[in-house]
Amino acid sequence: MNPYIKRKVAFFVTGNIHKFNEARRVLAEYDISVAMLNIDAVEIQDDSIENIAKYSVIDAAKKTNLPMFVEDAGLFIKALNGFPGPYSSYVYRTIDTKGILKLMQNEHKRDAHFLSAVAFCSLQESSETKIFQGKVEGRITYEEKGEQGFGYDPIFQPYDRNDRTFAEMTTQEKNKNSHRAQALRKFAKWYSSRA
Repeated sequence: MNPYIKRKVAFFVTGNIHKFNEARRVLAEYDISVAMLNIDAVEIQDDSIENIAKYSVIDAAKKTNLPMFVEDAGLFIKALNGFPGPYSSYVYRTIDTKGILKLMQNEHKRDAHFLSAVAFCSLQESSETKIFQGKVEGRITYEEKGEQGFGYDPIFQPYDRNDRTFAEMTTQEKNKNSHRAQALRKFAKWYSSRA
């Protein structure tokens, strides 16, 4: 990168340091610096993570008058009719991965997917919100595996990753194709192409 060219900055609304570090690493590939803003943005209850991200980023943009993005993700388990889905964060805080494994203990069909939505809003430019999605198909393991990552990573095994959970991968390996990294890369390509 030319040192005389001003580096772009993206403001990320999150209180989750793990999400921030993942975003920082992915966006650095596009010469975008990330600033973390831990503000109290509204998080609506909705069956759509896209809607949750959209309303959160609009609320945060109104409170700060800055161009910013948020990321929301969910783990959708087929045998549980998509549960926990958009309620993944709350479910993780209340029953953790052990609770999910207990719910799945007699289930042999363990298909699941992670879905991520990155929403961007700049009220100075437009009232339109941009949404970027990422998705990874996989399965729920029978036990926790691995020490890396966070959240549901120890019980989620992507189909294309040689029988390892996200928690058994290095950050670099996970960031190659994780749902969040996919959505962040789509956002980064769009964001870096803006004037």
